[in-house]
Amino acid sequence: MIDQCRLIDLPPRHDQRGNLSVVEGGIDVPFDIRRVYYLYDVPGGAARAGHGHLELQQLFIAMSGSFDVIVDDGQQRRKFQLNRSYYGLYVPGRMWREVENFSSGAVCLVLASTLYEPADYYHDYQDFVAAAQRHRP
Repeated sequence: MIDQCRLIDLPPRHDQRGNLSVVEGGIDVPFDIRRVYYLYDVPGGAARAGHGHLELQQLFIAMSGSFDVIVDDGQQRRKFQLNRSYYGLYVPGRMWREVENFSSGAVCLVLASTLYEPADYYHDYQDFVAAAQRHRP
């Protein structure tokens, strides 16, 4: 499962006016984009996320600054440092995620496959692991 987490290139298009990167749902990411949100002004030492989802897929992009995304499928953990706006981290369903180590001025953009659905949030790690194991294909 954890091997499904991967960096996706969002190649910049350069011209004299600056750079442009495009993300199209179902083309650049393997899901239709249903929700967009961003994290910013995260205090030093603070962490975000710290929960799991069974269904939700996401793409994390460092629009500014840097931060780490830790993913965990209940058996393995992997850390990705994001610090460039021209690639994003794809996180599939059945994955626990933590976002930490925000640099000053960091902005984390998240593209999500579903609308906000409280029933898909697991805030207790052991509950998430049990649910993920029950729903393995």
